[in-house]
Amino acid sequence: MDFELLEELLENRDFFQLKKELSSMQVADIAEFLDELESKMTLLIFRLLPKEKAADVFSYLSSDQQQQICVLVNDQELSQLVDELDFDDKIDLLEEMPANVVKKILKNATETERKLINQFLNYPERSAGSLMTIEFVDLKKEMTVQEALDRIRNLGFNKETIYTCYAINGKRILEGIVELKDLVLSPKDEKIENLMQRDIIFVGTNDDQEEVADLFKKYDLLSVPVVDQEKRLVGIITIDDIVDVIEQENTEDFHRMAALEPSDEAYLSANIFTLARKRIVWLLVLMISATFTGLILSKYEDALQSVVALTFFIPMLMDTGGNAGSQASTLVIRSLTLGEIEFKDLWKVICKEVGVSILVGFTLSVLNFIRIYFLQGYSLGIALTVTITLFCTVMLAKISGGILPIVAKKLKLDPAIMASPLITTIVDTFALMIYFGVASWILGL
Repeated sequence: MDFELLEELLENRDFFQLKKELSSMQVADIAEFLDELESKMTLLIFRLLPKEKAADVFSYLSSDQQQQICVLVNDQELSQLVDELDFDDKIDLLEEMPANVVKKILKNATETERKLINQFLNYPERSAGSLMTIEFVDLKKEMTVQEALDRIRNLGFNKETIYTCYAINGKRILEGIVELKDLVLSPKDEKIENLMQRDIIFVGTNDDQEEVADLFKKYDLLSVPVVDQEKRLVGIITIDDIVDVIEQENTEDFHRMAALEPSDEAYLSANIFTLARKRIVWLLVLMISATFTGLILSKYEDALQSVVALTFFIPMLMDTGGNAGSQASTLVIRSLTLGEIEFKDLWKVICKEVGVSILVGFTLSVLNFIRIYFLQGYSLGIALTVTITLFCTVMLAKISGGILPIVAKKLKLDPAIMASPLITTIVDTFALMIYFGVASWILGL
Protein backbone atom coordinates (compact mmCIF):
# COMPACT_ATOMS: atom_id res chain seq x y z
CA MET A 1 0.00 0.00 0.00
CA ASP A 2 1.19 3.54 -0.78
CA PHE A 3 1.76 5.51 2.44
CA GLU A 4 3.03 8.73 0.82
CA LEU A 5 0.04 10.80 1.97
CA LEU A 6 0.42 9.60 5.57
CA GLU A 7 4.14 10.32 5.52
CA GLU A 8 3.48 13.81 4.14
CA LEU A 9 0.89 14.54 6.85
CA LEU A 10 3.27 13.26 9.49
CA GLU A 11 6.13 15.38 8.16
CA ASN A 12 3.87 18.49 8.19
CA ARG A 13 2.66 17.49 11.66
CA ASP A 14 -0.97 17.68 10.48
CA PHE A 15 -2.19 15.29 13.15
CA PHE A 16 -5.86 16.19 12.77
CA GLN A 17 -5.93 15.13 9.11
CA LEU A 18 -3.65 12.17 9.87
CA LYS A 19 -6.08 10.91 12.51
CA LYS A 20 -8.92 11.28 10.00
CA GLU A 21 -7.03 9.26 7.37
CA LEU A 22 -6.12 6.53 9.87
CA SER A 23 -9.72 6.17 11.02
CA SER A 24 -10.77 5.07 7.52
CA MET A 25 -7.96 2.52 7.06
CA GLN A 26 -7.90 -1.21 7.73
CA VAL A 27 -6.08 -2.15 10.95
CA ALA A 28 -3.59 -4.36 9.09
CA ASP A 29 -2.63 -1.44 6.83
CA ILE A 30 -2.19 0.88 9.82
CA ALA A 31 0.07 -1.71 11.47
CA GLU A 32 2.13 -2.01 8.29
CA PHE A 33 2.58 1.79 8.25
CA LEU A 34 3.56 1.89 11.94
CA ASP A 35 6.08 -0.92 11.53
CA GLU A 36 8.03 1.28 9.13
CA LEU A 37 8.38 4.15 11.64
CA GLU A 38 10.77 4.76 14.50
CA SER A 39 9.53 3.67 17.93
CA LYS A 40 8.80 7.15 19.35
CA MET A 41 6.96 8.19 16.20
CA THR A 42 5.03 4.91 16.28
CA LEU A 43 3.82 5.70 19.80
CA LEU A 44 2.79 9.20 18.75
CA ILE A 45 0.65 7.87 15.87
CA PHE A 46 -0.59 4.98 18.01
CA ARG A 47 -2.04 7.44 20.53
CA LEU A 48 -4.09 9.09 17.78
CA LEU A 49 -6.10 5.89 17.31
CA PRO A 50 -9.38 5.18 19.15
CA LYS A 51 -8.90 2.78 22.07
CA GLU A 52 -10.71 -0.15 20.43
CA LYS A 53 -8.93 0.25 17.11
CA ALA A 54 -5.57 0.70 18.82
CA ALA A 55 -5.83 -2.77 20.36
CA ASP A 56 -6.63 -4.34 16.99
CA VAL A 57 -3.70 -2.52 15.36
CA PHE A 58 -1.40 -3.55 18.22
CA SER A 59 -2.14 -7.25 17.61
CA TYR A 60 -0.90 -6.84 14.00
CA LEU A 61 2.37 -5.07 14.87
CA SER A 62 5.72 -6.84 14.82
CA SER A 63 6.96 -8.12 18.19
CA ASP A 64 9.71 -5.47 18.22
CA GLN A 65 7.22 -2.64 17.83
CA GLN A 66 4.92 -4.21 20.42
CA GLN A 67 7.77 -4.41 22.88
CA GLN A 68 8.77 -0.79 22.30
CA ILE A 69 5.19 0.43 22.85
CA CYS A 70 4.87 -1.64 26.05
CA VAL A 71 8.08 -0.04 27.37
CA LEU A 72 7.18 3.54 26.39
CA VAL A 73 3.56 3.74 27.62
CA ASN A 74 2.65 4.18 31.27
CA ASP A 75 1.05 1.43 33.37
CA GLN A 76 -2.49 2.74 32.92
CA GLU A 77 -2.21 2.92 29.14
CA LEU A 78 -0.65 -0.55 29.01
CA SER A 79 -3.40 -2.00 31.19
CA GLN A 80 -6.12 -0.49 28.96
CA LEU A 81 -4.37 -1.71 25.82
CA VAL A 82 -3.89 -5.28 27.06
CA ASP A 83 -7.47 -5.44 28.36
CA GLU A 84 -8.76 -4.71 24.84
CA LEU A 85 -6.75 -7.56 23.27
CA ASP A 86 -8.32 -10.93 22.53
CA PHE A 87 -7.11 -13.53 25.01
CA ASP A 88 -5.10 -15.51 22.44
CA ASP A 89 -3.43 -12.30 21.21
CA LYS A 90 -2.62 -11.51 24.83
CA ILE A 91 -0.91 -14.89 25.24
CA ASP A 92 1.03 -14.41 21.99
CA LEU A 93 2.20 -11.02 23.27
CA LEU A 94 3.40 -12.43 26.59
CA GLU A 95 5.27 -15.27 24.87
CA GLU A 96 7.23 -12.77 22.76
CA MET A 97 7.98 -10.17 25.44
CA PRO A 98 11.04 -10.12 27.75
CA ALA A 99 10.53 -10.80 31.47
CA ASN A 100 10.41 -7.14 32.54
CA VAL A 101 7.57 -6.37 30.10
CA VAL A 102 5.65 -9.52 31.10
CA LYS A 103 5.95 -8.50 34.76
CA LYS A 104 4.63 -5.03 33.88
CA ILE A 105 1.61 -6.53 32.09
CA LEU A 106 0.79 -9.17 34.72
CA LYS A 107 0.99 -6.58 37.51
CA ASN A 108 -2.26 -5.03 36.30
CA ALA A 109 -4.09 -8.31 35.57
CA THR A 110 -6.74 -9.75 37.88
CA GLU A 111 -5.92 -12.83 39.94
CA THR A 112 -8.19 -15.02 37.80
CA GLU A 113 -6.64 -13.71 34.61
CA ARG A 114 -3.11 -14.26 35.95
CA LYS A 115 -3.94 -17.90 36.71
CA LEU A 116 -5.32 -18.41 33.20
CA ILE A 117 -2.31 -16.71 31.60
CA ASN A 118 0.14 -18.81 33.61
CA GLN A 119 -1.77 -21.96 32.65
CA PHE A 120 -1.55 -21.06 28.96
CA LEU A 121 2.13 -20.18 29.19
CA ASN A 122 2.84 -23.62 30.67
CA TYR A 123 1.48 -25.48 27.64
CA PRO A 124 4.24 -26.89 25.40
CA GLU A 125 5.47 -24.51 22.74
CA ARG A 126 3.72 -25.03 19.37
CA SER A 127 0.98 -27.12 20.96
CA ALA A 128 -2.77 -26.68 20.53
CA GLY A 129 -2.93 -25.45 24.13
CA SER A 130 -0.55 -22.59 23.41
CA LEU A 131 -2.63 -21.56 20.36
CA MET A 132 -6.15 -21.71 21.76
CA THR A 133 -8.35 -18.97 23.13
CA ILE A 134 -10.91 -19.21 25.94
CA GLU A 135 -13.19 -16.67 24.24
CA PHE A 136 -15.96 -18.95 22.97
CA VAL A 137 -19.62 -19.58 23.76
CA ASP A 138 -20.45 -22.81 25.57
CA LEU A 139 -24.00 -24.06 25.99
CA LYS A 140 -25.50 -26.67 28.28
CA LYS A 141 -27.09 -29.41 26.20
CA GLU A 142 -30.27 -29.18 28.35
CA MET A 143 -30.85 -25.56 27.25
CA THR A 144 -33.63 -24.55 24.91
CA VAL A 145 -32.93 -22.56 21.75
CA GLN A 146 -34.31 -19.42 23.40
CA GLU A 147 -32.03 -19.82 26.42
CA ALA A 148 -29.07 -20.41 24.12
CA LEU A 149 -29.78 -17.27 22.06
CA ASP A 150 -30.13 -15.22 25.26
CA ARG A 151 -26.75 -16.51 26.45
CA ILE A 152 -25.15 -15.65 23.09
CA ARG A 153 -26.57 -12.12 23.28
CA ASN A 154 -25.17 -11.66 26.78
CA LEU A 155 -21.71 -13.12 26.16
CA GLY A 156 -21.15 -12.78 22.42
CA PHE A 157 -19.65 -9.29 22.38
CA ASN A 158 -16.40 -10.47 23.99
CA LYS A 159 -16.05 -13.80 22.20
CA GLU A 160 -13.75 -14.74 19.32
CA THR A 161 -16.64 -16.29 17.40
CA ILE A 162 -20.34 -16.93 17.94
CA TYR A 163 -21.05 -18.72 14.67
CA THR A 164 -20.19 -22.06 16.25
CA CYS A 165 -21.17 -22.83 19.85
CA TYR A 166 -20.11 -25.82 21.93
CA ALA A 167 -22.50 -28.06 23.83
CA ILE A 168 -21.24 -29.45 27.15
CA ASN A 169 -22.67 -31.39 30.08
CA GLY A 170 -22.47 -30.56 33.77
CA LYS A 171 -18.84 -31.70 33.97
CA ARG A 172 -17.82 -29.56 30.94
CA ILE A 173 -17.36 -32.67 28.81
CA LEU A 174 -17.68 -31.71 25.12
CA GLU A 175 -20.68 -33.48 23.64
CA GLY A 176 -21.46 -31.59 20.44
CA ILE A 177 -21.38 -28.40 18.43
CA VAL A 178 -24.25 -26.13 17.39
CA GLU A 179 -24.17 -23.65 14.51
CA LEU A 180 -25.76 -20.23 15.05
CA LYS A 181 -27.74 -20.75 11.83
CA ASP A 182 -29.44 -23.82 13.33
CA LEU A 183 -30.35 -21.91 16.49
CA VAL A 184 -31.87 -19.00 14.57
CA LEU A 185 -33.93 -21.30 12.32
CA SER A 186 -35.18 -23.71 15.03
CA PRO A 187 -38.23 -23.44 17.32
CA LYS A 188 -37.58 -21.54 20.56
CA ASP A 189 -38.44 -24.49 22.79
CA GLU A 190 -36.25 -27.02 20.94
CA LYS A 191 -33.53 -28.58 23.10
CA ILE A 192 -29.86 -28.04 22.20
CA GLU A 193 -29.16 -31.77 22.48
CA ASN A 194 -31.61 -32.36 19.61
CA LEU A 195 -29.81 -29.87 17.35
CA MET A 196 -26.15 -30.46 18.13
CA GLN A 197 -23.78 -32.39 15.88
CA ARG A 198 -22.31 -35.25 17.89
CA ASP A 199 -19.66 -36.26 15.36
CA ILE A 200 -17.08 -33.66 16.39
CA ILE A 201 -13.59 -32.87 15.10
CA PHE A 202 -11.53 -31.84 18.14
CA VAL A 203 -7.89 -31.68 19.26
CA GLY A 204 -6.07 -32.20 22.56
CA THR A 205 -4.12 -29.50 24.39
CA ASN A 206 -0.79 -31.24 23.70
CA ASP A 207 -1.38 -31.91 19.97
CA ASP A 208 1.25 -30.39 17.70
CA GLN A 209 0.23 -27.20 15.90
CA GLU A 210 1.19 -28.67 12.51
CA GLU A 211 -1.23 -31.56 13.06
CA VAL A 212 -3.94 -29.05 13.99
CA ALA A 213 -3.26 -27.10 10.79
CA ASP A 214 -3.60 -30.33 8.79
CA LEU A 215 -7.07 -30.86 10.31
CA PHE A 216 -8.14 -27.36 9.31
CA LYS A 217 -7.00 -27.98 5.73
CA LYS A 218 -8.52 -31.45 5.51
CA TYR A 219 -11.97 -30.55 6.88
CA ASP A 220 -12.16 -26.85 5.82
CA LEU A 221 -12.71 -25.76 9.43
CA LEU A 222 -13.17 -22.22 10.71
CA SER A 223 -12.60 -23.25 14.33
CA VAL A 224 -11.92 -26.41 16.30
CA PRO A 225 -12.54 -27.17 20.00
CA VAL A 226 -9.62 -28.05 22.28
CA VAL A 227 -10.13 -30.59 25.07
CA ASP A 228 -8.00 -31.85 27.94
CA GLN A 229 -7.24 -35.49 28.75
CA GLU A 230 -10.70 -35.95 30.28
CA LYS A 231 -12.31 -34.49 27.12
CA ARG A 232 -13.35 -31.36 29.00
CA LEU A 233 -13.69 -28.30 26.78
CA VAL A 234 -10.92 -25.82 27.62
CA GLY A 235 -10.68 -23.62 24.51
CA ILE A 236 -10.97 -23.24 20.77
CA ILE A 237 -8.56 -22.53 17.92
CA THR A 238 -9.73 -20.27 15.09
CA ILE A 239 -8.67 -20.06 11.47
CA ASP A 240 -6.76 -16.77 11.89
CA ASP A 241 -4.35 -18.47 14.29
CA ILE A 242 -3.92 -21.43 11.92
CA VAL A 243 -3.04 -19.12 9.02
CA ASP A 244 -0.16 -17.83 11.18
CA VAL A 245 0.89 -21.40 11.96
CA ILE A 246 0.92 -22.38 8.27
CA GLU A 247 3.02 -19.32 7.45
CA GLN A 248 5.42 -20.15 10.28
CA GLU A 249 5.77 -23.81 9.28
CA ASN A 250 6.32 -22.90 5.62
CA THR A 251 8.99 -20.39 6.60
CA GLU A 252 10.77 -23.04 8.67
CA ASP A 253 10.68 -25.45 5.73
CA PHE A 254 12.20 -22.83 3.44
CA HIS A 255 14.95 -22.21 5.98
CA ARG A 256 15.77 -25.88 6.37
CA MET A 257 15.68 -26.46 2.61
CA ALA A 258 18.35 -23.79 2.30
CA ALA A 259 20.44 -25.38 5.09
CA LEU A 260 19.54 -22.68 7.63
CA GLU A 261 18.56 -23.07 11.26
CA PRO A 262 14.95 -21.79 11.49
CA SER A 263 14.38 -18.44 13.21
CA ASP A 264 11.26 -16.44 14.11
CA GLU A 265 13.21 -13.19 14.05
CA ALA A 266 12.71 -10.88 11.08
CA TYR A 267 15.70 -10.63 8.73
CA LEU A 268 16.24 -6.89 9.13
CA SER A 269 15.78 -7.08 12.92
CA ALA A 270 18.36 -9.85 13.41
CA ASN A 271 21.96 -8.84 14.06
CA ILE A 272 24.79 -10.26 11.99
CA PHE A 273 26.00 -12.57 14.78
CA THR A 274 22.57 -14.22 15.04
CA LEU A 275 22.38 -14.65 11.26
CA ALA A 276 25.90 -16.10 11.17
CA ARG A 277 25.14 -18.54 14.00
CA LYS A 278 22.01 -19.76 12.21
CA ARG A 279 23.98 -20.45 9.02
CA ILE A 280 27.38 -21.67 10.11
CA VAL A 281 26.39 -25.05 11.60
CA TRP A 282 24.98 -26.48 8.38
CA LEU A 283 27.73 -24.86 6.33
CA LEU A 284 30.30 -26.65 8.49
CA VAL A 285 28.48 -29.98 8.13
CA LEU A 286 28.21 -29.60 4.36
CA MET A 287 31.81 -28.40 4.07
CA ILE A 288 33.13 -31.40 6.00
CA SER A 289 30.97 -33.83 3.99
CA ALA A 290 32.17 -32.18 0.77
CA THR A 291 35.74 -33.17 1.61
CA PHE A 292 34.85 -36.65 0.34
CA THR A 293 34.79 -35.23 -3.18
CA GLY A 294 38.29 -33.90 -2.63
CA LEU A 295 39.49 -37.31 -1.43
CA ILE A 296 38.03 -38.97 -4.53
CA LEU A 297 39.70 -36.44 -6.84
CA SER A 298 43.05 -36.93 -5.12
CA LYS A 299 42.69 -40.71 -5.44
CA TYR A 300 42.26 -40.39 -9.21
CA GLU A 301 44.87 -37.64 -9.65
CA ASP A 302 46.97 -39.80 -12.01
CA ALA A 303 43.92 -40.55 -14.16
CA LEU A 304 43.12 -36.85 -14.44
CA GLN A 305 46.70 -36.06 -15.43
CA SER A 306 46.70 -38.75 -18.14
CA VAL A 307 43.32 -37.67 -19.55
CA VAL A 308 43.05 -33.98 -18.69
CA ALA A 309 39.80 -33.63 -20.67
CA LEU A 310 37.98 -35.56 -17.92
CA THR A 311 38.45 -32.56 -15.61
CA PHE A 312 36.44 -30.24 -17.86
CA PHE A 313 33.22 -32.20 -17.41
CA ILE A 314 33.28 -32.57 -13.60
CA PRO A 315 31.42 -29.28 -12.84
CA MET A 316 28.69 -30.09 -15.38
CA LEU A 317 28.14 -33.58 -13.96
CA MET A 318 28.03 -32.39 -10.35
CA ASP A 319 25.74 -29.42 -11.08
CA THR A 320 23.32 -31.51 -13.15
CA GLY A 321 23.18 -34.20 -10.46
CA GLY A 322 22.52 -31.61 -7.73
CA ASN A 323 19.81 -29.91 -9.77
CA ALA A 324 18.11 -33.23 -10.59
CA GLY A 325 18.12 -34.28 -6.95
CA SER A 326 16.84 -30.88 -5.86
CA GLN A 327 13.87 -31.13 -8.25
CA ALA A 328 12.82 -34.52 -6.89
CA SER A 329 13.32 -33.65 -3.21
CA THR A 330 11.39 -30.37 -3.53
CA LEU A 331 8.36 -32.10 -5.05
CA VAL A 332 8.40 -34.93 -2.50
CA ILE A 333 8.89 -32.59 0.48
CA ARG A 334 5.94 -30.47 -0.63
CA SER A 335 3.78 -33.57 -1.16
CA LEU A 336 4.69 -34.79 2.33
CA THR A 337 3.72 -31.42 3.78
CA LEU A 338 0.35 -31.50 2.01
CA GLY A 339 -0.27 -35.09 3.13
CA GLU A 340 -0.28 -36.45 -0.43
CA ILE A 341 2.54 -38.95 0.29
CA GLU A 342 3.13 -41.28 3.25
CA PHE A 343 5.81 -43.85 4.04
CA LYS A 344 3.64 -46.61 2.58
CA ASP A 345 3.95 -44.83 -0.79
CA LEU A 346 7.74 -45.21 -0.84
CA TRP A 347 7.76 -47.88 -3.56
CA LYS A 348 5.39 -45.82 -5.74
CA VAL A 349 7.70 -42.82 -5.39
CA ILE A 350 10.74 -44.93 -6.32
CA CYS A 351 9.01 -46.30 -9.43
CA LYS A 352 7.87 -42.84 -10.48
CA GLU A 353 11.33 -41.31 -10.03
CA VAL A 354 12.96 -44.22 -11.89
CA GLY A 355 10.64 -43.57 -14.83
CA VAL A 356 11.27 -39.82 -14.77
CA SER A 357 15.03 -40.24 -14.41
CA ILE A 358 15.20 -42.66 -17.39
CA LEU A 359 13.44 -40.13 -19.62
CA VAL A 360 15.37 -37.12 -18.34
CA GLY A 361 18.71 -38.92 -18.11
CA PHE A 362 18.44 -40.40 -21.60
CA THR A 363 17.54 -37.02 -23.15
CA LEU A 364 20.38 -35.19 -21.41
CA SER A 365 22.87 -37.95 -22.24
CA VAL A 366 22.02 -38.01 -25.96
CA LEU A 367 22.28 -34.21 -26.23
CA ASN A 368 25.61 -34.21 -24.38
CA PHE A 369 26.98 -37.03 -26.54
CA ILE A 370 26.18 -35.02 -29.67
CA ARG A 371 27.81 -31.92 -28.16
CA ILE A 372 30.95 -33.66 -26.86
CA TYR A 373 31.63 -36.06 -29.77
CA PHE A 374 30.34 -34.26 -32.86
CA LEU A 375 30.58 -30.56 -31.96
CA GLN A 376 33.57 -30.40 -29.60
CA GLY A 377 35.50 -33.24 -31.24
CA TYR A 378 36.46 -35.28 -28.16
CA SER A 379 37.19 -38.98 -28.51
CA LEU A 380 34.43 -41.59 -28.48
CA GLY A 381 35.73 -42.96 -25.16
CA ILE A 382 35.46 -39.59 -23.38
CA ALA A 383 32.02 -38.90 -24.88
CA LEU A 384 30.73 -42.30 -23.70
CA THR A 385 32.32 -41.86 -20.26
CA VAL A 386 30.62 -38.50 -19.69
CA THR A 387 27.20 -39.49 -21.06
CA ILE A 388 27.02 -42.83 -19.21
CA THR A 389 28.03 -41.06 -15.98
CA LEU A 390 25.48 -38.34 -16.60
CA PHE A 391 22.69 -40.90 -17.07
CA CYS A 392 23.66 -42.79 -13.90
CA THR A 393 24.05 -39.56 -11.90
CA VAL A 394 20.59 -38.29 -12.87
CA MET A 395 19.12 -41.69 -11.93
CA LEU A 396 20.88 -41.67 -8.57
CA ALA A 397 20.00 -38.03 -7.84
CA LYS A 398 16.29 -38.32 -8.58
CA ILE A 399 15.84 -41.59 -6.70
CA SER A 400 17.77 -40.22 -3.70
CA GLY A 401 15.78 -36.98 -3.82
CA GLY A 402 12.57 -39.01 -3.74
CA ILE A 403 13.55 -41.49 -1.01
CA LEU A 404 15.47 -39.46 1.57
CA PRO A 405 12.69 -36.99 2.58
CA ILE A 406 10.26 -39.88 3.11
CA VAL A 407 12.78 -41.79 5.22
CA ALA A 408 13.51 -38.62 7.21
CA LYS A 409 9.83 -38.19 8.06
CA LYS A 410 9.58 -41.84 9.09
CA LEU A 411 12.49 -41.23 11.49
CA LYS A 412 10.60 -38.24 12.99
CA LEU A 413 12.94 -35.75 11.31
CA ASP A 414 11.87 -32.74 9.26
CA PRO A 415 11.87 -33.82 5.59
CA ALA A 416 13.03 -30.32 4.64
CA ILE A 417 16.56 -31.10 5.87
CA MET A 418 16.85 -33.53 2.92
CA ALA A 419 16.70 -30.65 0.47
CA SER A 420 19.01 -29.17 -2.12
CA PRO A 421 22.26 -28.60 -0.14
CA LEU A 422 22.37 -32.04 1.46
CA ILE A 423 21.17 -33.90 -1.64
CA THR A 424 23.76 -32.03 -3.75
CA THR A 425 26.57 -32.99 -1.39
CA ILE A 426 25.56 -36.66 -1.37
CA VAL A 427 25.10 -36.82 -5.15
CA ASP A 428 28.42 -35.04 -5.81
CA THR A 429 30.31 -37.73 -3.95
CA PHE A 430 28.66 -40.64 -5.74
CA ALA A 431 28.77 -38.86 -9.11
CA LEU A 432 32.58 -38.68 -8.92
CA MET A 433 32.83 -42.33 -7.90
CA ILE A 434 30.66 -43.32 -10.87
CA TYR A 435 32.62 -41.00 -13.20
CA PHE A 436 36.01 -42.45 -12.44
CA GLY A 437 34.64 -45.98 -12.30
CA VAL A 438 33.21 -45.61 -15.82
CA ALA A 439 36.42 -43.91 -17.00
CA SER A 440 38.53 -46.79 -15.68
CA TRP A 441 36.29 -49.28 -17.46
CA ILE A 442 36.08 -47.50 -20.84
CA LEU A 443 39.44 -45.70 -21.00
CA GLY A 444 41.41 -48.36 -19.13
CA LEU A 445 42.83 -45.89 -16.56
